[in-house]
Amino acid sequence: MDGKLRIGPGVAAGIDEDLIKAQVHTFYGRVRLDPVLGPIFNAAIDDWDEHLAKLCDFWSSVLLMTGRFKGSPMAAHARRPDIRNEHFALWLDLFARTAREVCPPEAAELFIEKSRMIGHSLALGLAVSRGELPPLHAPRPG
Repeated sequence: MDGKLRIGPGVAAGIDEDLIKAQVHTFYGRVRLDPVLGPIFNAAIDDWDEHLAKLCDFWSSVLLMTGRFKGSPMAAHARRPDIRNEHFALWLDLFARTAREVCPPEAAELFIEKSRMIGHSLALGLAVSRGELPPLHAPRPG
């Protein structure tokens, strides 16, 4: 950290690094075994230990504002054409169920709220990058 005191939204909800690690590791342990999500993630990730550390950094940056995460989630996901829009709902459902089991209620709801915002942003970004969104305006009649 750069010496500045940062207080992210997770602090008030009781989230700390240990809880982030528990959520990330439990959730991705389940993802790896999921019949739909598992093959996608297992094909994309060579080193799970490295990936889990990066994901802990990501969630620490989101919830505790530590600034540890360095990366581009949109670019990483855009390189994977096997990630489809329907996968986001599965991911979000499993993430929410895991958070409610692993975290105290207030922390779980914050994880879930942030995951939905991030998932929505990623899904929209992928759709735009793949040209899958319809035009913003209907064509004008001749």
